[in-house]
Amino acid sequence: MIIVSIKEQPHYAQEAIQYFQKRWANEKSRMVYEDCILSCLNANSPLPQWYLLYDNEKIIGGAGLVTNDFISRMDLYPWLCALYIEEDYRGHSYGALLIERIKADTKESGYNSLYLSTDHVGYYEHYGFTYLAQGYHPWGDSSRIYQTKL
Repeated sequence: MIIVSIKEQPHYAQEAIQYFQKRWANEKSRMVYEDCILSCLNANSPLPQWYLLYDNEKIIGGAGLVTNDFISRMDLYPWLCALYIEEDYRGHSYGALLIERIKADTKESGYNSLYLSTDHVGYYEHYGFTYLAQGYHPWGDSSRIYQTKL
């Protein structure tokens, strides 16, 4: 397994855009991923950051590290976002590889905590995250907010 940082290896940007659009976007939100991923290439800060997980030549997952994950708690950052592992690869803790890389990069960038918003209960707790609060999205939904200290 190899984790590719799009910021460190920008020639993977188009693959990352297509991957995240396919997994998370709809027609109205496709440009969010394209703009964010392309913008990270020229950012003078550690955020945003995007990662792809490869098994040989095949993308089997990805995740992002962003300043806000479309949630009301804008006082909290950075955020682990868009974590996805392909169904055929689930159950082998491959998500942990991305989570640990993002934790390390977050800490190296000088942050003491990492946050995420999700409806999944029981998954992220295995990787050191604890429930912090309920958060609210602009489209009217809510999600649980988790935090891990680094």
